[in-house]
Parts: sequence; C-alpha cells; structure tokens
Amino acid sequence: MGKLKVEKTELDGVLVVHPPTQHEDFRGDYVETYSRELYREAGIVDDFVQDDYSTSTRHVLRGIHGDAKTVKLISCLYGRIYVVVVNNDPDSKQYRKWQSFTLSSTNRLQVRIPGKFGNAFVVLSDVAVFHYKQTTYYDRPGQFTIRWDDPAYKFWWPIKNPILSQRDGGL
Repeated sequence: MGKLKVEKTELDGVLVVHPPTQHEDFRGDYVETYSRELYREAGIVDDFVQDDYSTSTRHVLRGIHGDAKTVKLISCLYGRIYVVVVNNDPDSKQYRKWQSFTLSSTNRLQVRIPGKFGNAFVVLSDVAVFHYKQTTYYDRPGQFTIRWDDPAYKFWWPIKNPILSQRDGGL
C-alpha cells in the first residue's frame, strides 16, 4: 500500500493530491485513484457518494460550476486539462480568489475542491477524460455558474476562443 502525499494550495481547503500507488512497466500502467483508508489517514475524510466523468475534445471549456455543499475530488484520467478553481463564498476572506492547475494522465494529480467553490477546465490535448468524485448527488438547479470570461475575476486561460455549451457561453 502506498502513502498519500497531500499539498495545500493558495486557496483554503483546496488540496493537491498525489495518488498513493503508481506503477508503470512494459504492459502499461496502474494507478490507485482512491482508497478511503489512505485518504482518511491523510486528513481527507469526505464521504464521496457519486463518481462522474466527461470526455471532451481539444479547446472544449466546461464552465465554472459549483454549489454550497458539494466537495469534489477531480482528476484527468486521459489527456491533459487546465483547471480553474474559484472561491465563491461571499463570507470568505478569499472570495473571488482563484487558482489554476494542470492535470494530466502523466502527472496523475488530483485536486480536492470544497463546497462553495466553482471549478472549470479546458482541454489541452486532442481528447481528455475528466473524472470527479463528489459528496452529494448531482443537483443542477442548486448550482451556481460563473462566466469563464467574467472580467471581475480576471481569469487567465491558455486559449482565447474555447468551445462552449450554451450554459457556459451565457447564451
């Protein structure tokens, strides 16, 4: 059994997690993406109840969404993505502060995102598979959306003209 390495970030409650077990040989690779015991030992005691993934192509930007209570553990299972995480808690001293991360099937990093935070990603590879565990069941009506290009936040994105859904494009 491996050991879980967890790093704090600039945003309170947002953590970068290095998977506990990674093995690569001539056959391919093996990555342990979650072990409740190891995560709890590392202080991540969230009770994840739902797993989801999405597959997207280059330059697709899946917009900034979140809600008041859901904690997420996100990763990129295949490809490479640029992720933005933003604090959307008006009672926090870090309200509207954001940080970015690059997640990939090469670095295998995960990011833990607390409730009241939003997250988005843009695909940097030809195809990417985005995975997230969450502590609540999906509830779209309970979510907030922040425009990916809202000038109040001064987000930086590695591309200028992403492919957006109607919801994320503000249409």
